[in-house]
Amino acid sequence: MKVYKVLTIALATVTFTSCSVYKNYERPAEITTDGIYGDALSGDSLGMGDIEWRKFFTDPTLQALIEKGLEQNSNMRQADLRIQEMENNLKAAKLAFFPSLAFAPSGNISGTWDTQSPERFGGNGANKTYSLPVSLNWQVDCFAQLRNSKKKSEVAVENMKSVRQAVQTALVSNIATMYYSLAMLDEEVAIASATSETWKENLRMTKLLMEAGQSNKAAVASTEANYWSICTSVVELENSIKQIENALSALIGQTPGHISRNALDSFRTPSICTTGLPVVLLSRRPDVKQAELALASAFYSKNIAKASFYPNLNISATGQYTNSLGGAIFNPGGFIAALVGTLTQPIFQNGKLRAAYKNSQAELDIATIGFQQSLLDAGAEVNSAMAKIHTSKAKQQLIANQIASLETAVDATEKLMKLSSTNYLQVLTAQSSLLSAQLSQVSNKYDIVANTIALYQALGGGTE
Repeated sequence: MKVYKVLTIALATVTFTSCSVYKNYERPAEITTDGIYGDALSGDSLGMGDIEWRKFFTDPTLQALIEKGLEQNSNMRQADLRIQEMENNLKAAKLAFFPSLAFAPSGNISGTWDTQSPERFGGNGANKTYSLPVSLNWQVDCFAQLRNSKKKSEVAVENMKSVRQAVQTALVSNIATMYYSLAMLDEEVAIASATSETWKENLRMTKLLMEAGQSNKAAVASTEANYWSICTSVVELENSIKQIENALSALIGQTPGHISRNALDSFRTPSICTTGLPVVLLSRRPDVKQAELALASAFYSKNIAKASFYPNLNISATGQYTNSLGGAIFNPGGFIAALVGTLTQPIFQNGKLRAAYKNSQAELDIATIGFQQSLLDAGAEVNSAMAKIHTSKAKQQLIANQIASLETAVDATEKLMKLSSTNYLQVLTAQSSLLSAQLSQVSNKYDIVANTIALYQALGGGTE
């Protein structure tokens, strides 16, 4: 009776102390999104990241490229296959709750050789036996080892889906960025080509002025050198276009070739151009989701490590039909069955179980720190992208004013040069400054587009 009481108390104690291994993951209270955007905080319930990519990128030509990339990009296809692998593992983890069955039929013939008649086998009578065994093994999940393994597999599936989401978000953003990079380079080539034609005319005029005695050889040489420099920049820009076209072709899974595109001004900033609530990052941004899923996985790993301290109950059953029930019976045919229950309680494992548990706690702490840092990094990216957009927009009008002033300066210096009242170096300086300002204007327009795309990606946009 005393033994019964002791066992009852021990079992109740084990059950009570093992309740924690049945808990589901919950986000730690110390993890917060408050203030992660800094001064870019927006209280809007919906942000740019909530816009589906087809509504964000309205250019039909760009949409076709993105569609092709999502269909043919190798990283996207590999991510889809990885998800299938994780889902297969999850199915296996769910089936682990059920007993396993095995069927292993066997047969045996034994006898002696008749030395007088070697062609005869079993002269004294062959002994023929057979058995048709079926075995069952069932691990009873008393302390949630299988449950936590299943939960960890579920987390692995969600993590792989987040990986796919990250691949898609990056792919959509990269295709769009390259597309508008090509549009920017088209404008820069057009400006540089037009400027080279202007300098070609200037060179012709300078040579005529030298022949008329109103200029000198130095002016002609300087004008000619500047003309060749601009021609060189046109060639370099055209080479940059070719390199980006090749990279974009590879990204969308096609052979190198020309990429059709519209003008840079075709980009339309979406009507919603805010960050939305910071908490949305927890569900939309793939790397933040992956960091939290890594934390959840570490949580269930800790539960598994803790469950290893508790008893493990296995039930085995075998049954077989056989004609070998003993030497005294010859080919009778009968059924044999057995049932065995085994309870294994770890007592001394050379500190391995305790070390594994401490390591799982350390991994949980590491994952918690990583999750918090991922939020900080995401918030910093959003803030930086917003700041860059505001800076580029502030520069937009300033550069436009600069170009207007330089156009006036170029016109004035060219007229004065024709009247020989100004030095040719002033013309060179004014026109070079104008070209630089015009290219800066195009680059600034591209910066607005690129930083808007970067903000879209930083907010987790780019998925369905």
